[in-house]
Amino acid sequence: MKTLVVGASPNSVRYSYKAVRLLKHFNHEVIPLGIRDGEIDGLNIIKGKPDFADIHTITMYIGPARQSEYYSYLLGLNPERIIFNPGTENPEFIKMAENKGIETVQKCTLVMLNTGYF
Repeated sequence: MKTLVVGASPNSVRYSYKAVRLLKHFNHEVIPLGIRDGEIDGLNIIKGKPDFADIHTITMYIGPARQSEYYSYLLGLNPERIIFNPGTENPEFIKMAENKGIETVQKCTLVMLNTGYF
């Protein structure tokens, strides 16, 4: 299942960095999307808003204040689900996603992966 990590950072202490590595470890196809050049575990961080096909899951690592510029883009990717990690919960975006039939989850991607819930 293809997962887009929004807010991916090349900083190894950031949770988005850890999520990309753990997704890869569990053999998920992962695309790190961020605003800075860099790489995570051999994957280049993609910048901008490129078109991707077959995105199953989007996992959010940017706060609500910065999410609005991504609403149309992310909803346009037609994911099956969006995970709102702690600190990224956004009632407005959650409602928009659910109105499009997209499952929303307010949990930690790292915990989900480590407990087999992902």
